[in-house]
Amino acid sequence: MSASNVDSTARARSIAAFERAQRLMPGGVNSPARAFGAVGGTPLFIDRADGAYLFDIDGNRYIDYIGSWGPMILGHRHPEVIAALERAIAHGTSYGAPTEAESELAERIIDAVPSVEMVRLVSSGTEATMSAIRLARGCTGRDLLVKFAGNYHGHVDSLLVAAGSSAATLGAPNSPGVTVGASRDTLVLQYNSSEDLEQAFAQHGDKIAAVILEPVVGNMGVVAPTREFVSAVNRLTKRYDALLICDEVMTGFRLAFGGAQSVFGFEPDLTTLGKIVGGGLPVGAYGGRAELMKQVLPSGKVFQAGTLSGNPLATAAGNATLRVLKEQPPYDWLEFLSARLANGLKHAAEKAGAPHSIARVGSMLTLFFHPGPIHSWREASQCDTARFARYFWALMERGVYMPCSQFEALFVSAAHTEADIDATIAAAEEAMRLAS
Repeated sequence: MSASNVDSTARARSIAAFERAQRLMPGGVNSPARAFGAVGGTPLFIDRADGAYLFDIDGNRYIDYIGSWGPMILGHRHPEVIAALERAIAHGTSYGAPTEAESELAERIIDAVPSVEMVRLVSSGTEATMSAIRLARGCTGRDLLVKFAGNYHGHVDSLLVAAGSSAATLGAPNSPGVTVGASRDTLVLQYNSSEDLEQAFAQHGDKIAAVILEPVVGNMGVVAPTREFVSAVNRLTKRYDALLICDEVMTGFRLAFGGAQSVFGFEPDLTTLGKIVGGGLPVGAYGGRAELMKQVLPSGKVFQAGTLSGNPLATAAGNATLRVLKEQPPYDWLEFLSARLANGLKHAAEKAGAPHSIARVGSMLTLFFHPGPIHSWREASQCDTARFARYFWALMERGVYMPCSQFEALFVSAAHTEADIDATIAAAEEAMRLAS
């Protein structure tokens, strides 16, 4: 079925599959973002993917702007990644012992990201951030952590925290099962607020172990840092001997080969990575200055371990992906396509008279149903989510698969074509009109 005429009634198999899944798994999914809770309706069940397209179990084809939530920067089933996986799987799937492929992937990361001198591979972005925070506390001997509202760093207890009543007030748990004790050492501030950060350090500077942030936020929609904010983060962490952790699980190798930190000038002590680093397979990594990383067991005393860390299939896919990104960099092409898409979506919203703002950094993009500008969660939380839900389903019925939440970034891949972008813009014009 073509991307322009997906029949909204032709999802019977997905509906039946979801009914089955709900009997077997909480909410019928293994990650909440897949449940379509923000837009209503039944999630699609995917049969296969190829290039820039997803195919559901009912046979419908969609232009994919999720890319497995970021990893598929080269598109689905890139031939070099598939070939690397085939070679790896012929030798086995897991050894629980060192391989040369782990060292190769570590070398590629260290070569690409100047702030990283040593790296430890793990199995997820959550593991990476959890481990980096533990390392920061272990190295500094301090307890407090600063994070920013709307930044997502995985489902670590100390990070599932809502903001306190003022900038420098300790956070409170925002999920059942997270104890007050787990959250009491976390300060939650507004992203892009240098004033909040100044106040937090003025009150708690000698107790703050680290500041963790997304250098470009992707989990309240795309929000870029201001120059003033970048400067304040670098300056204050250095002044108070706190560590800066850049969570580049989403942005690493996506916005530039050296990550978002190389674009915006953040100077992190530790960096967390995932998604693209594994070429679509489960993987994470954290790294930084050698003097810090040498504090991790068995070199040092900060404990971290993982049975499947450095899995041979994940390292094979990651090495192939990073090799292609270095030898055949797609970033100019991604910039061209993404700018074309952003301009087209903006025109569609203007034509429909929809209050909106567009935020884009490289191949990450969000159309906010809010006049903007969006600098923090304070503004993002005011978006018209009901209108977004109507827009989402109108696009879906026209064969365009966008993120199922107003607060998620869409991703353009190197496999998208100008024709895909133009078809998306045409679908968006119709969807905007129907969503009004």
